[in-house]
Amino acid sequence: MLTEKEILYTLDTYRNGYDPAFVELGHPYVFPIDSRINIFRTSQGKWALAIETLGYNPRGDSIALDITYYGNCLTNLENRESYTSNSYCVFPIEQDSFNNTIEGENLKPDARFWTVRNIKIELSHSKEDYQNAGIELKEYEPNEISAEEVGRLIVTKHRDLFRATEEELYKSIPNDLEKILVIDEWHHKDFYQNDFDPIESIPFPIPTPEQIKEAFESQIDKLNELNISKEALLESFDFTEHNEKRIDHNNEEWENNRPSSYETWQLIAKVIVTGDTSLYKPTLEPTSHWRNWPDAGTM
Repeated sequence: MLTEKEILYTLDTYRNGYDPAFVELGHPYVFPIDSRINIFRTSQGKWALAIETLGYNPRGDSIALDITYYGNCLTNLENRESYTSNSYCVFPIEQDSFNNTIEGENLKPDARFWTVRNIKIELSHSKEDYQNAGIELKEYEPNEISAEEVGRLIVTKHRDLFRATEEELYKSIPNDLEKILVIDEWHHKDFYQNDFDPIESIPFPIPTPEQIKEAFESQIDKLNELNISKEALLESFDFTEHNEKRIDHNNEEWENNRPSSYETWQLIAKVIVTGDTSLYKPTLEPTSHWRNWPDAGTM
């Protein structure tokens, strides 16, 4: 029989071999625009979540809709070079219409529309339109409007065009699962476990202090010229402090931010197990709106 504990364990520990994180709303490379949670189940104990995150990634020159899946019956997952991913990307905006209207990361002065799922959507250059929608323009330069700000305004008027279609949602979810609940805003904490161990990752044996001292003595003139001391050379191969910080970080993340540690996912687990959507009665303030992630996308 499916239990809440089993669901929460899956959310806490799911790893796709590449990015050891739960779905991130504060991703450093992506300016958030919109998000929602879709919940699926069957009475036989199968379950899945499809979490949508819409954002602008300047490195990818696009506004993308990421759909991240969790569950016990996922299928047709994306195969990458060395791992299987539990997420895939949809691009609601026709790429040419996006490229033709964005220069650098900002809206061109003569930009008029984006084609979103084959529908032409008018773009606004009016500061008042953005202000009325609660969007404070950054304006690093006068009259500058960034791509994510344009996206945030359009989503307030045409949200359905930027949401995943049923076909897209069911891409990695068996068709016999029923979608029982959609959550447009929720209390969210990013959860990231740093699995990178520099000692295990170095493709050669770590030299011993004695070997480093011998190397220093044999190259003493060159190292003195570069102003590198024996102590500095030894420290460069000492990863103890780095690993201690990594372990402390992971422990703090696990204690405070893992999905099972707070109300949102605990309630969702109850809904999945029982099928009773009335059990989702959150008391914590929602934090999923893009305004709550001011540092996202800024790296």
